[in-house]
Amino acid sequence: MLGDKNLTVNIAAKDLSIAKKFYEEILGLKQVGAEGLSSILLRSGTTDLLIYQSQYAGTNQATAVTWYVGENIEDIVPTLKSKNVTFEHYSRQNVTIEGDIHIDGKMKLAWFRDPDGNILSIVNER
Repeated sequence: MLGDKNLTVNIAAKDLSIAKKFYEEILGLKQVGAEGLSSILLRSGTTDLLIYQSQYAGTNQATAVTWYVGENIEDIVPTLKSKNVTFEHYSRQNVTIEGDIHIDGKMKLAWFRDPDGNILSIVNER
């Protein structure tokens, strides 16, 4: 029923101007729309990310958004770090950490937070 329909990822922000700056200037997404003063629509690849204003921003303790970046993960992590992005380190069984990248077999992952504390990640493969 919904498997062939497009979707939009939603993420909450307390201050849209701070979120917009982070997602555009640090992560490189492009604004493609807005709904009044309460939300902005950004594009990443072919997927839309709706940032909406909410007092509950950052309260989710699980990963909210993941980007599949392929082998570019090795270049993206230091680039983000140079833009003052701080990476999270999580202890997981059978996972090693090299710098800021978690390695689980062939999978390489890195987690970081947006200005509201929403957990974001990049991974090399699906």
